[in-house]
Amino acid sequence: MVKPGKLSRRKFISDTTMSATGLIIAPSILSCKSKNQNSMIKLGVNMEFVRSHDMPFEAGVKKAAEIGYEYVEPMVHMGRELLSEAGYFHSVSMYNDPLRIKEICDANKVKISGLSSHTPLIKPEISVEYLKQAIRFAAEMGVNVVNTDEGPKPDWTTKEMDYCLMKYTLTEAARVAERHKVFIGLEPHSQYSKTPDGLDSIYDIVKSPSIGINFDTGNSYLAGGSDVYEWLERVKTRLVHLHAKDISLAQSNAERGKVSGTPVGCACGDGVVDWKRIISIVKSTGKNIVFSVECGTIEQAFRSYEHLSKLL
Repeated sequence: MVKPGKLSRRKFISDTTMSATGLIIAPSILSCKSKNQNSMIKLGVNMEFVRSHDMPFEAGVKKAAEIGYEYVEPMVHMGRELLSEAGYFHSVSMYNDPLRIKEICDANKVKISGLSSHTPLIKPEISVEYLKQAIRFAAEMGVNVVNTDEGPKPDWTTKEMDYCLMKYTLTEAARVAERHKVFIGLEPHSQYSKTPDGLDSIYDIVKSPSIGINFDTGNSYLAGGSDVYEWLERVKTRLVHLHAKDISLAQSNAERGKVSGTPVGCACGDGVVDWKRIISIVKSTGKNIVFSVECGTIEQAFRSYEHLSKLL
């Protein structure tokens, strides 16, 4: 385990990246250059794009590959549940063999950008073992990011208690993440992370090089308390993953400033997000960052890919 303080977060994020084989290599070697040789951005899609189509993980991966995505972001759960077992839902059980999940992606020539492993950090009875298992599951596949947020809080705890509980959860998770060279991507999504100061307050709870930021363009916009682009500039040196989520004008008018996040957005390019500006900010980091598109349908995933591809 890398002891906190022994290796800076910035150096950990910039100098170490995990390949699909689990080997640690330099980002410049890992990067597969696109048509734009200066681009360090790759396109992926969160598997929620097939949720409304009642498709299993395997079919969703195949569809993502057909559209042209290089990466997918699976959602993982503990135990077993009816819909995934019956082939009607995209979520992957961590009771499965992680190498089987990797084999499915390999067969379709796509990689995994990270795991959607959202769990309420404020509820350690749920989140500690779930997040540690997600980290081990990711590492077994050679995946170096797991994404999460503080989640909804209990209705009886105080803010002081919530931060104590999050510190416990993140300390336990970070110790495992450091051993496995996996990043925990904290996402703006819930009551405390809906502002730049709030997200930083969670990031600062535990000093670990394994903790970074998974910036969500849609959630940060809907929260309404700050400028999305200034927020991204603020966290860009800590960025390990990005949720490319656009917000329709109708949703913006109805929900902005009233919610802290949303499951999926509209097709990238159909909403209010300035993708040229987002891309410019991320490119300025010189990092290899996957834009994991979060939308609700296959058709939206296709149009998102077309729109973002033209800008890269």
